[in-house]
Amino acid sequence: MRGQDRFGVSAMKALLAAIIAGATVLVSGAIYAQSTQSAVQIVPRVTGAAQPMSDVPAPALPRAITDDKRVMRNYPEQPPVIPHSIDNYQLTLKANRCLECHRREFTEGSGAPMISVTHFMDRDGQMLADVTPRRYFCTACHVTQTDARPLVQNTFTDMKELGR
Repeated sequence: MRGQDRFGVSAMKALLAAIIAGATVLVSGAIYAQSTQSAVQIVPRVTGAAQPMSDVPAPALPRAITDDKRVMRNYPEQPPVIPHSIDNYQLTLKANRCLECHRREFTEGSGAPMISVTHFMDRDGQMLADVTPRRYFCTACHVTQTDARPLVQNTFTDMKELGR
């Protein structure tokens, strides 16, 4: 019986210690939550509207630049921008309107630049006869060139300018 009593007392002490520790955590959490409610918000709102659930008019869509002039790329391997409108282009598993002009066999007649040979390589670097499925959806990498204002200031400096 004495062994059972000792075990019961030890279990009671452990339970009491756990209750005290839990209460301490709850009280300190409540104090912290109360003190942070009055703190200044440092993170800006990302919703854009003062009232997140209110009706806010959408900004106008930027106009596509349709001059068909190729723009210089800013860095090696940058996907080129699309210098024409792609409104109503069908891009599904069964049809890709981009390939009607940019596929190798159609570039002579269309005058469009041929898609890169990298678009014919699979993951293992093997060349395929047609565009690889992982490069089939053009707009995953290429975007239409627009007259939109940059969202953030661009401080890009070309490598050639860095050495001067």
